[in-house]
Amino acid sequence: MRVLIIGLGSIAKKHITALRTIDSSVEIYALKRSESEEKDGIKNIYSLTDILELSLQFIIISNPTNIHFKTLKDLYHYKIPLFIEKPLFSTKGIEEKKLVQLIDDNNSTYVACNLRFHKGINKIRELLNDCRIEEVNSYCGSYLPDWRPGVDLKNVYSANKEQGGGVHIDLIHELDYIYWIFGLPISKKCFFSNNSSLNITAYDYANYLFNYDSFNVNIVLNYYRRDAKRTFEVITSNGTYLLNLLENKILFNNEVIYSEDQEIMDMYVDQMNFFIKNALSKKNTFNTIQEGYKVLDLCF
Repeated sequence: MRVLIIGLGSIAKKHITALRTIDSSVEIYALKRSESEEKDGIKNIYSLTDILELSLQFIIISNPTNIHFKTLKDLYHYKIPLFIEKPLFSTKGIEEKKLVQLIDDNNSTYVACNLRFHKGINKIRELLNDCRIEEVNSYCGSYLPDWRPGVDLKNVYSANKEQGGGVHIDLIHELDYIYWIFGLPISKKCFFSNNSSLNITAYDYANYLFNYDSFNVNIVLNYYRRDAKRTFEVITSNGTYLLNLLENKILFNNEVIYSEDQEIMDMYVDQMNFFIKNALSKKNTFNTIQEGYKVLDLCF
C-alpha cells in the first residue's frame, strides 16, 4: 500500500500510526515545500506532479484547515481516493460547494471524524432506537494549552482565526455525531465568543441550539476548561442516558449500564480500517465529502 500525506502535524502522526498498525509494509510519502531530510521512514516529494509516478492507493489531507480548499482543488483531478481530516474547510460558500460537487464526481472520499468509531457513542445510538426523546445536551470542554504542552499558543492553528482555527470547527465532532444520530435539524441558533483568559484570536466558546420535530439539542464547546469534560446526555420519556466519552461509560438514571475500555488510537485504527475497506473499493457512503459539508454548514 502506498499513501501520500499532505500535512505532517500531530493528527497526521496518529494516521501514520494507524496505517502502520494495519499494514507494516505501507509506503508513506509526504509532500514538502522545500528539500528536507527524510525522517521516520517517510519519503519526501516536492511537487504534486510526482503523484503520477507513485501509483498511490490514497491521499491523506491533514494540513491546516484554511488551505484545505486549495489543496483539494489541486488534487481532485488525479481521481485518487481522499481521506480528509476534519473540518472540511474553514469557510463555506458558493466556491466551496462547487468544489465539493467536483470532488464527489471524481473521487471516493471520507471526512475523518473518529468519534463515529467511539464504542460508547455507537452503543448509545443503539440504545436510543425506539426511544421518545425529550431533550439532548452535548458538552465538550478542555484546556487548549494542554493539547500541545510546551508549544506557544500563537503557533497553534486551533488558536488562530486566520489559520481556520476555532472551537466551533475544531470540535466539530460534537456536531457530527449529533447529525449522525439525529439527522439535520429543522432550524438552529448559534453564539460564538473569544473573551476568555486564553487571549486568542479564534473563538474559544461556542453554543448551539438545534431544533428537531419533537425535541431540542443544546451543544456547548470551549477551549478553556482545565478539568476536561466530554458528555452526551439524552433525556427520554423513560429516563436519562448519560455518556461520559472520556471514560467510555454510560449511565441510565444514574446507574452504570455500559462500560468498556477503548484507547484513542483504537478509534484511529478502526477508522483507517473502515476507509481502506470501503472508500478504496468505492463503496463508501459514510461521511463522504457531501456529508462532511452538511456538518460544516451546521458550524456557522
